[in-house]
Amino acid sequence: MFVRTASERDLEVIKALLAETWHATYDSIYGVERVGEITAEWHSLAALKARLSKPNSEFLVADDGKQIAGMAFAAATSDAKVVMLHQLYVRPGNQGGGIGRMLLEEVEQCFPEARTLRLEVEEANERGVAFYLASGFSQIGRTSDPARPELSALVFEKKLA
Repeated sequence: MFVRTASERDLEVIKALLAETWHATYDSIYGVERVGEITAEWHSLAALKARLSKPNSEFLVADDGKQIAGMAFAAATSDAKVVMLHQLYVRPGNQGGGIGRMLLEEVEQCFPEARTLRLEVEEANERGVAFYLASGFSQIGRTSDPARPELSALVFEKKLA
């Protein structure tokens, strides 16, 4: 397994990976229908394509030459000292094998000026919360979207060297 920059030719596979991962992770939290709506909006080909050209960002995939097993997307804030990890997902059948850690390490290396890596994770996503805590993150707060109150999240940060 190796980590590389995503390309436009990867987007269909990434879209399918995100749908599979979101259903496996969030169906029991939000319901199948709501997860389908969210993934259709957030993980559309247009939304994914826009990430490819976003300035000061990295869109990565974990690839073994046969399949893409994980993906990550992160972007630096305007001062470049804080990087927001917007997405890190590993296909359910590949979880627990170190792919998430590989992606996270690559994200950290892609932003050498950064001093902080920040993310939001759904509190009920126990596996995700445990992964980030084990990876050196600490909870610094909570966030919620008034338009989508069901999508509240914990805010985590990790200080970088």
